[in-house]
Amino acid sequence: MPRCWLVIPLLWLCAAATQPPGTAEPVRLWPNTSFKTGETIRYKVHYGVINAAEAVVETSGSLERVADRPCYKATVSGRTTGSFDFFLHVKDQWRAYIDTASILPLRSTRDIEESTYRKKEVVDFDQAHAIVNVLQTHRKDPIRYTFKVPSNVQELVSGFYYLRTLNYDHMKPGEVIHMGGYFDESTFNLEVVFKGREIVETKAGPVHVLKLVPKLPTNRIFRGEDAIKVYLSDDRNKIPVLFQAEMFVGAVKVDMYKYEGLKSRLNMVRQNTDSAKD
Repeated sequence: MPRCWLVIPLLWLCAAATQPPGTAEPVRLWPNTSFKTGETIRYKVHYGVINAAEAVVETSGSLERVADRPCYKATVSGRTTGSFDFFLHVKDQWRAYIDTASILPLRSTRDIEESTYRKKEVVDFDQAHAIVNVLQTHRKDPIRYTFKVPSNVQELVSGFYYLRTLNYDHMKPGEVIHMGGYFDESTFNLEVVFKGREIVETKAGPVHVLKLVPKLPTNRIFRGEDAIKVYLSDDRNKIPVLFQAEMFVGAVKVDMYKYEGLKSRLNMVRQNTDSAKD
């Protein structure tokens, strides 16, 4: 089973095709009406029929400052639970400091603990000059390096928040969203297909959703080009409520069961939207 399968909402970005770094362009300005500080979304992770793990996606209750810029501190954390933890221990934390004006990352961190594998990393993004400065501390001797990236580059966590800010009202099924990013000394060019609107069942109840499917190249992890399906709530929040992935080692589902601190009312099929039950 591949590493970081637990945070499957992020893993599909790693499988995207690489793209060369480009010439630095002006840092964009990008509106955000979808999320705010103090938002928390909790998920159950199912591997087949097994309740294997839990994951949390949250923004801290106040803004942080990086490079003298106000930022959202967004964290994705996941851990295996119950009997599954005995034979595949996972405790991962991915974090991004996202500039409030551009919805671009200014810093990201990873603290990975998966069986005997460890990784600790801090990446500082110089968006004005299209470079990243990386510090890895999981080995005895720290490693530092600089990497050239495309302009207005995303990393994994901020990329999901960026998808939440897009306006899907005038998109037609089949329309493609393009997004460039950086991960693990590589740049990627991701294409995400908007498939339309549906209703899906979650542990929090039925939700009106926007369906997104990333285009995947041939790989050894996911089964088919449309192996991953991402469902965002069809409202101003556009929170991820459900992820489904068909992998060669089995099916994974990440299912929202609780939420709080949303900027707007969640578009549930039933009208009890004040809270969600376990």
